[in-house]
Order: sequence, then structure tokens, then C-alpha cells
Amino acid sequence: MNDQSDTIAAIATAPGEAGIAIIRISGVESLTVADRIFYHAGEPPSRRPPGAFMRGFVKSGEHVLDEALLLVMRAPHSYTREDVVEIQCHGGFVSARRILQTILASGVRLAEPGEFTKRAFLNGRIDLVQAEAVLDLIRAQSDRSATAAVEQLEGNLSASFNDVYDNIVRVCADLEAALDFSEDDAPPALIPEVTAQVHQILEQIHCMLETWEEGHLLREGALVVISGRPNVGKSTLLNALLGRNRAIVSPMPGTTRDTLEETIILKGIPIRLVDTAGLRTATCTIEQEGIRRARSHMQKADLHLYIIDASKPLDSEDGSHLKSLSTEKSIVIINKTDLGMLIQEKDIAGFINIKAQLNTGKGLKEIQHQIIEQLGLTYSGQPHAVIAERHKKILQKSYTDIKEALKILASGHDESIVLAISHLRFAIESLGQITGKIYHSELLNSIFSRFCIGK
Repeated sequence: MNDQSDTIAAIATAPGEAGIAIIRISGVESLTVADRIFYHAGEPPSRRPPGAFMRGFVKSGEHVLDEALLLVMRAPHSYTREDVVEIQCHGGFVSARRILQTILASGVRLAEPGEFTKRAFLNGRIDLVQAEAVLDLIRAQSDRSATAAVEQLEGNLSASFNDVYDNIVRVCADLEAALDFSEDDAPPALIPEVTAQVHQILEQIHCMLETWEEGHLLREGALVVISGRPNVGKSTLLNALLGRNRAIVSPMPGTTRDTLEETIILKGIPIRLVDTAGLRTATCTIEQEGIRRARSHMQKADLHLYIIDASKPLDSEDGSHLKSLSTEKSIVIINKTDLGMLIQEKDIAGFINIKAQLNTGKGLKEIQHQIIEQLGLTYSGQPHAVIAERHKKILQKSYTDIKEALKILASGHDESIVLAISHLRFAIESLGQITGKIYHSELLNSIFSRFCIGK
């Protein structure tokens, strides 16, 4: 972990043309640095009260870099709980960079990715779950994703984790207290009471684990792969779902030779649509590579849209591809029904199927509806905080340790309490890493390295 006693700075806004750009400075020297580079009428920044803002000029020596606003935030009432200065200058590629260079020349260090948020955690303003919510909010692609991230940022998910953690600590304390009794004096109802409490804890963890799938979809989006033989309408479907002409559509088979990915939002969930090369036996090495990539995406898909041509009998290659698909994760789209219907029901038995004329848009609404249904996006309640992959892995490990403790207690052996406590302590240590009650440098680096510089 970095030395928290030094002062850091970074540009906090995205590069490019914009109305303003923001440079953030945090640390004990932030106000001193502001005094050196910011010129305006009145008291210097270091003598201004918390919440003050002023208009002036940022200078490097006698050279004016930009006209800007400067905001003063004093510890502990700032994002990092340190003295913080924010300079708002004109947006663009040059101004903010020149101001940052002047700040760094004053002895300030360039912040690493996520270091401002890391300091907020280390200084006790937020926990690790809330820190992760900051990143989720930045990366949110829909209102539903953003609302869930705000719920997490407000501490709702942390409260659930803390409740499980505290319950296990209490159970562990009760068992440790029992060790002070002799075998004859131990409370006879202790083990049944502890067993009941442990069952409740396992149910809490189970309920939290059930939110992972929704969390995965909110954060990562669903991978929906469009595949099929050449010239069946894959690119036409992609364009129809996007509502614009993104992929080239041609009557010539093999037009699409690489994967083409775009994102749409359905029911507040990002859907990553992937158009793929037509599946056939190819001699061209470029087309072969496109088909290999298509098959790779098909294996990873959350949902598969397989298109077949209704005007032709199902051939052996289509039949082979359909056999390789999961009926629970696939939708068969029977396209070109206006040209005839030579596909038989037995050919697509077990699959949800939709008859369509994609060139006219017929069947598109039903396809969208079935995507929502198959991905389980019909949830109509208020968006809520949901666990992430890191939380899931820790909860699963803790669940295993707690179940083992329960099994040991049920055995009734003399040494059962000591062994059960050992497993419960493993669970406590694991759960402590979720919110940051227990942490190490590798854990923090794995979390905050995913942040952008300036946050």
C-alpha cells in the first residue's frame, strides 16, 4: 500500500473536449500547493473556511495557465477525509494537463488508479463494499444498474454482510464461553441453540448468494450470441435489435467473417449482442478463423439466438449445431417464413422457437420478449444492491466452513466445540475481507487497480 502521508493529485474528469475539467489534490500539502499556484483577490486558499470557492488564475511562475475556480474541502469533511482542493478549469486536452504538471512540479505525487477512493476506505469514510459501489456507479450502463450501485454506496449491502459477520461472531463467542465450563456444568441447551442460530446464518448467506446472477447481469451484462448458417439473417437481426444498420447485409453468403459486438439495454440490463460468421465448412483461412471465434462465443453465451432458413429443409449441419445447444439457453428463430415453411416441428423439438420475417421486422417484438424471459429480466421490483463475483466466492467459502462447523457440532464428540470454533473462525476471517474489517495489500490492490486515475 502507498504511503498515506504524502499528497496526491490527478485529473478527475475524462479526457477530451468538455465545458470543464477537474484536477483533484488530496493530502496535507494540498492547501499549501494551492497557495503557490492559484492567484486571486483576497485571502489565499489555506486561510479560507471549508466549502469556500474562489475564481482566479492558475499560474506556473509568472505564466498564466488558465482561469479557474478553486474549491476548498477540509479534513475530515471531504471524500478522502483529508484536506482536498479541486480546481475547475476549461475542458479540453491541454489546460488540465498543464495545471496537473505544475502541481506535480510542486512536490505532489501523481495518484495511482483508485487511490482517492482507497484513502477514503483507509481513513474510515467507506468500507470496501461501498468502494466497489463507486466503480459500479461509474461503469453503470442503465438506470437500473446505477440505482443498484447507489443502494450499495449508501451501505445497504454492507449492513447485510455486517449482520452475518456479527451473528457468526456471537455464535463463536457463545461456544468459546462454553469451554470455560466443565463437562457437567455446561448449559445443556447451548448446542441446540447454537445449531439453530447457525442454520439461520446459513439461510442469510444463501439468500445473499441468490442475488449474484442479477448482480452479474447488472455489472457485466448478458452475452447474447446470434449464430446460424450463412445468409440466414444474422446481421439483419442484429440491425433490427439495434434499430440501425450496424452490420453489412448482403445476399452473398459469408459476408460476416468476424464477430461484431454491440450493446442494447433491455429492462435495465446491458445486453451484449454478438453477430457471428456463418457456420459452414470453409476453405478460406480468414473465414475459418471467423467460424472459430463464432464457436468460442457460442460456448460462453448467456443466451443463444440460432437462426434457420424456413424455406429450406433442415440440413445435417444445422441439425448438428442444434444438438450442441442447450434448450434452456437457446432460442431458435425460423426466418424467411414468407418464402415457404419446410422446417418441421420435430426438427426443433424442445427449443423455444419464433417464426419471423426479419427483413420486414415481423417477429422482432416476440424475440425481444423471449430474450427478456429467458434471461430472467422480468423482475419488476425496485432495483437493489446485489453481490459481485468477489463477494460470491467469499460467501461460498464461508458457507462451506459454517456447514462443516454445523456437522461437527452434530457429531457430539467431546472435541466438537473446539473444532467447530475453528471452522467458524475461518468463516469470520473470510467474511471480514468483504467489507474490509480484515484486509491486506493484495486485496486492496486487486480492488482499486480497476479504478480510473482520479477516483
